[in-house]
Amino acid sequence: MRLTINKNLSQHILRIAGPAIAGQSSQVIVSIVNTSMVGRLENAHIQLAAMGLGFLGTMAITSFFSSLSTGTHVLIARRQGENNPQGVGEVLNSSLFIAFVLGTIFGLVGYLASHSIIDFFSANDEVTEAGAAFMKYQFLGLPFFLLLVSYRGFFFGIGHTKIFMISAIIINIFNIAFNYLFMFGAFGFPRMQLAGAGVGYTLSMVLGWLFFFSVTFISNYRKQYRYYSRIRIAKDIIIQIVKISFPVSMQNILILLGFLVFVAITGIIGTIEQAASNVVITALFLSIMPCFGFGIASQTLIGQSLGKGNQRYAQAYGYETAKLATIFTILIGLIFVLIPDAILTVITNERVVIDTARPLLQVAGVAQVFYGSGIIYASALQAAGATVYVMFIEIITHWIIFLPLTFLFGITLNGGIVGAWLALPIYIIAYTIMNFLKFRSVSWLRIKV
Repeated sequence: MRLTINKNLSQHILRIAGPAIAGQSSQVIVSIVNTSMVGRLENAHIQLAAMGLGFLGTMAITSFFSSLSTGTHVLIARRQGENNPQGVGEVLNSSLFIAFVLGTIFGLVGYLASHSIIDFFSANDEVTEAGAAFMKYQFLGLPFFLLLVSYRGFFFGIGHTKIFMISAIIINIFNIAFNYLFMFGAFGFPRMQLAGAGVGYTLSMVLGWLFFFSVTFISNYRKQYRYYSRIRIAKDIIIQIVKISFPVSMQNILILLGFLVFVAITGIIGTIEQAASNVVITALFLSIMPCFGFGIASQTLIGQSLGKGNQRYAQAYGYETAKLATIFTILIGLIFVLIPDAILTVITNERVVIDTARPLLQVAGVAQVFYGSGIIYASALQAAGATVYVMFIEIITHWIIFLPLTFLFGITLNGGIVGAWLALPIYIIAYTIMNFLKFRSVSWLRIKV
């Protein structure tokens, strides 16, 4: 692997990654804006802690199924590389069928179980009530969210990430608007405080689904992939999607449940410390979410290269994307370390939370520099079908390294909230190294999907 940038490969990567990063970045912006609005509600530290638990609780469940995007993306990229447009359309239809069924069933289950989920992790009754109200409204949007996931996998796989970018901008603009209306009761809308953010989320998911559904009627897509003229729900394709997606589902839920446990540990240290941790987790989206945009590009280009039988290019795209992602995380890391207050004051104006969060964001800023390449190597392995390996690496690094060290440094050794956060760089470095070693071995290139 050369350390210098390959101009030709980088151009291909950025052509796909650019719109994906823009779309992911818009999600970061809406997360920060929404957290900022919550930070200006009455009893902001209670609302922020409730939002953090509600968000992680919802995502722990929705992320289990959002990996349908990975399975759809991987299969469609392969079929696109094989020049099999009819196969691409069949994958999309099968993915949409799974998304609708799972979204309807588990959206209802999540709505009914919201209070019990939040109560399990919260040590404060006020946090529990606010978080449960926020969470139950988010679950109403689960069917539409999962349909979006399938459509995204389709457009990622064929390399048309601009459609995702446009959809993300539309969804996030309306999400902010709806949140403002329902959280603060503006223009005669009911004042629902944190619960209003859940309502805003669901309404924006509905609009996002309507956008994607409309785009599929564009003649270029409809005629080439024939998903409406040849509607087929294929059992073998569903099995392939599930086979690829299930380990990613387990990985996603283990990550989010792990961070839910992490936030719960910070709650043992103190409510202010827990609120500060939630603020820093929100800020981390600045670096992590755009890295997933690079990951999307690597999965598309690697999947299409493998579909064409070009293993050399598949590996080259992985290395090149990892270099680009690392450059990005270094730049963001410098901002977190050198001017943390510039980020924190956007999210909350509560001085005690900012003062507590400042050193935590600096620790996170150093740690996340290594996470960009870790995400890329993991995405590359997933594109080839090595999703089980990536899942086990997450189990080892998150649950055997990160969480025990968080409790050891923060609670047992009385390191407080800074001590708890010092476990983060150890986890990220271990995760990146293990994925890199597997990627370098090239054994993943021979997996059949």
